[in-house]
Amino acid sequence: MSNLIVHGGTPLSGRIVPSANKNAVLPILCATLLTREPVRLVGIPEITDVKRIIEIFRTLGSTVTVDFVSQGQGVLEVQHRATTFDPERHHLPEEMRSSIMLVPGLLARFGVARIENDVQGCTLGVREIDPHVEVMERFGARVQRRREALVMRLEGGGAGGLQASHHWLDYASVTTTENFVLCAALATGNGGTSTLMNAASEPHVQEFCRFMVMLGARIEGIGTSRLTVHAVPRLGGGEFRFAEDFHEAVTFMALGAITGGQVVVKNSAPEQFPLIDRTFAKFGVQVVHERGWSHTVVEGPLRVKPPFTQNILQKIEAAPWPYLPVDLLPIFVALGVRAEGSAMFWNKVYEGAMGWTSELSKFGAHAFMADPHRIITFGGKPLAPAEVESPYIIRVAIALLMLAASIPGRSVIKNAAPIRRAHPRFAENIRALGAQIEWVEGD
Repeated sequence: MSNLIVHGGTPLSGRIVPSANKNAVLPILCATLLTREPVRLVGIPEITDVKRIIEIFRTLGSTVTVDFVSQGQGVLEVQHRATTFDPERHHLPEEMRSSIMLVPGLLARFGVARIENDVQGCTLGVREIDPHVEVMERFGARVQRRREALVMRLEGGGAGGLQASHHWLDYASVTTTENFVLCAALATGNGGTSTLMNAASEPHVQEFCRFMVMLGARIEGIGTSRLTVHAVPRLGGGEFRFAEDFHEAVTFMALGAITGGQVVVKNSAPEQFPLIDRTFAKFGVQVVHERGWSHTVVEGPLRVKPPFTQNILQKIEAAPWPYLPVDLLPIFVALGVRAEGSAMFWNKVYEGAMGWTSELSKFGAHAFMADPHRIITFGGKPLAPAEVESPYIIRVAIALLMLAASIPGRSVIKNAAPIRRAHPRFAENIRALGAQIEWVEGD
């Protein structure tokens, strides 16, 4: 178990360049399986899931070279010319949900793929694989259930067996949308044109689609809820540079606001921030965007802005884009605990993502879990340092860290390892902002 020791109470200030978005990096890495040509990725972050996919590629015989510190940013070069796959011998990692996005590439190249029964990521609640299985079946895969895995096969094998499809998702799932595009890019059968309704449109999905276009995919409707993909016979290679992760930008700005400092963050896409900016404003935090950088301004203590409608709580609702992203909700819960006043936080996607109020209470915070999707914070209470334990959810660990950083004294965040899944050099970055923080290994 990896724990974080935090000596809080110091205002955090300085400049930060966010790393690439894990939720763009992982599907893009998986997408490289669709081409035999060399691909160069600039800005690759040194995070756990990236290393796991690199290990998979090397196990399959692909050529991978990576330098995580080249010129201040990671550079990865990969070519899948000699790649092989045997469903009896090669298993995708169960502890990494994004491995499910390796399936389309394996189907396209070898006509067969395998999903472990227990493939999972953060403990956000029940995360079914049925939508992914349904997509693979739409493109012509036959699914065989075994005791330990699902094995998928294409009639005729390889990309020639992929049949174009039209599909309407039950909900706007990010990874299901990406799996649909991965299958559709080379699905020349059945007319060659695939359409997806209720597609996810998050910034990282758009970045993934731009990468696919760089490889030669033909995609219409990027950034909308309807995607049309015209299949091509083959994809090429090239170089792609990752954008900054808006999740990380928000996290660092919130760290500045909650500690009474000011963190200036590189942000080349402020057009993605209007709703995020208004959410900050609900806690008395103003966001300023200028010349490619963003920062927060707080005048006086954090305060929940009362709604104009009387006798209701201020409300922060999170759902698929263009709603406030659910991944950011814990960051604003931390602000809500610190801010004077009450607010309700509503996660409209995951039913297992809000059950950490007992950890907040260890700091002296008052938070009430109304149901599996909603909690209410009664902020502005005196807080004290504490030893808390994070569930296996990346930004819950960060939210607990935010609170610890804002409280004078020594706190311990136990099981903080999920942070490493998304944010390389996180402790080093916030040390540069003035934080006193260190990783220690515990039982």
